[in-house]
Amino acid sequence: MEQRIDLAAPAARWLRQLNTLREPTVLQSFAFDEVHHHLYVLQLTPGGRDAGDLCLNRLDHTGRRLGHMYLRGFGHGVSMGVQHDTDGTVWIWTEADALDGHGRGVTRFRFASGRTRTTKDVKVRRPIEGSRNNQPTVCPATGRIAVRHRLRGVPRYRVWDLAAFTARDYASPLADFPQTGAHPDPGAPFQGFALHGDHLYQLAGNAYDARTNPPAGHGNTYLSCLDVRTGELLERRRTEAAHSLDHREPEGLAVRSTGTPRLYLGFASGQEGARRFSIYYKPGG
Repeated sequence: MEQRIDLAAPAARWLRQLNTLREPTVLQSFAFDEVHHHLYVLQLTPGGRDAGDLCLNRLDHTGRRLGHMYLRGFGHGVSMGVQHDTDGTVWIWTEADALDGHGRGVTRFRFASGRTRTTKDVKVRRPIEGSRNNQPTVCPATGRIAVRHRLRGVPRYRVWDLAAFTARDYASPLADFPQTGAHPDPGAPFQGFALHGDHLYQLAGNAYDARTNPPAGHGNTYLSCLDVRTGELLERRRTEAAHSLDHREPEGLAVRSTGTPRLYLGFASGQEGARRFSIYYKPGG
């Protein structure tokens, strides 16, 4: 089993206070294409929350935007993943088929700058019958995919072998367990998750608020780690990463698994209508 990332390790800055995304909204989630050195970032479009309209940005590792596309009726963008086929094709995994702004399934598609997709021109997968709020993430290191979802209103995770999942074989998941331990306050917003081997990392917390979450307290953002094999909460830590930002809303989580794994945390800052994004990371052991 791969080494677990130490959530108590100090966070380091990677990108800070950039405004290079296509839309002026916050980032929702992000994922890495390590082969081509690209960073993909999802945003809700202005006014697109209820419909589940998203903007997908492709950036280089300095944060420079290389292209974008729109996803109409896909979902909220809580998480995403990148898959590389043996023939070199890069697939983007997101939620799809939004109802009340959240995906009832997941899908994969190829990035095409300037293009707009709807859920009518992608193949929507519904691996968990009767579920809502489906959100995928991919672990390139082990070739697995996890889907966070809600059954009867309760959030859970299922993990599959990615090759089997791509072939639409959903009958034998590698793991199935409830979401737990994301934040000491069960009402705190869930802000992202990432799968790496037998560990699943979670991000939760609020934006700064002068009364309930003041900047002087450096925020209530928490990171946590679950054991995929048992669903056990292994570690949970409050993080003060990026505490000097204004607004400072945690948004998105991803693992880079080339070399020593690193856990990357996204934060939104700036005024409404002119948001900026920052990404910090926790180094592996």
